[in-house]
Amino acid sequence: MRFELTPRPTISPVMRTLAPVAAFVTAFLIAGLVIWLMGRSPIAAFQVYVSQPLSDPWALQELLVKATPLALIAIGLSYCFRANFWNIGAEGQYVMGAILGSWLALKTHGTDAGFWVMPAMLVLGIMGGALYGLIPAFLKTRFGVNEILTSLMLVYVAQLVLDYLVRGPWRDPKGFNFPQSVTFDPAATLPLLGEGSRVHYGTIFALVAVLVTAIVLGRTLFGYRLKLTGDAPRAARFAGFNAKRTTMAVFAISGGLAGLAGISEVSGQIGQLQPSISPGYGFTAITVAFLGRLNPIGILVASLVVALTFIGGESAQILLKLPLDLTQAFQGILLLCVLSADALVSHRIRFVTRGGRK
Repeated sequence: MRFELTPRPTISPVMRTLAPVAAFVTAFLIAGLVIWLMGRSPIAAFQVYVSQPLSDPWALQELLVKATPLALIAIGLSYCFRANFWNIGAEGQYVMGAILGSWLALKTHGTDAGFWVMPAMLVLGIMGGALYGLIPAFLKTRFGVNEILTSLMLVYVAQLVLDYLVRGPWRDPKGFNFPQSVTFDPAATLPLLGEGSRVHYGTIFALVAVLVTAIVLGRTLFGYRLKLTGDAPRAARFAGFNAKRTTMAVFAISGGLAGLAGISEVSGQIGQLQPSISPGYGFTAITVAFLGRLNPIGILVASLVVALTFIGGESAQILLKLPLDLTQAFQGILLLCVLSADALVSHRIRFVTRGGRK
């Protein structure tokens, strides 16, 4: 006996809406089982992962800080995924945006540079991510190279470039030989939203990206073009939409938003370049995009939910002695649950015997 997935004739809108919720609950149950097998209390873990961060004002600020790069990157990825292009290299585009934007911060370090430095850094960050995102797009449109492989391999190139720079030419000579750049000047630091707050203007950028994307995808010809390209490529060609231009456009947008997330994080949260400027935001944002159903508002909510796992994971490491890798494992389980829930919503399970009987 085997089972097959057959498409459902009609898909319930209610089930499609509830699928991410069911996936999240299922992932939590699986994670609770794993924690119980490790000899810890699942109830105590739930309190540390969820209850405590939501009841602590400092943790709520940290929640927004962690959700900001996730939302920006996932919003960019939604453009690619809607058009059925697989940009898996947002982590590398994030890093390249941080590198190019930081170049200006280091170039003007110690000078009397004015207010123009920060806007210019943001523009350079967007350009760095966009140009890096255009590499797999160009290889796909010109040579037919699979964008999954090229975008993923370019992540490691970007990380090695960053590691070389902070250990070599950009290393702080007064940094006791640590692999890090000098601390950025105030003119090259992204302002905070309030005195004593940890939330910077990158959060505003994320909200603007959500609103603009909601309008673009829902009310413009470009948004319809992406949907048609993803759902029916042949129909898109008959409608006169150029597949190559679409590919280049979505990868540039996706990379640009990832680059903006990178330079916002470095100039607003970290304040300098160092090898570990990301705990894997670019890869985690893939989960965020699908958990949010590729919908801008859904992605905003999903980014807050997944950011909660980062904060809870750090607390669980301290209070419950749980490994931090458990957080990454949970995020992987969550992605599998989301994909499984989508499959079950749009398909029906059919059991087939050897004779072909149901």
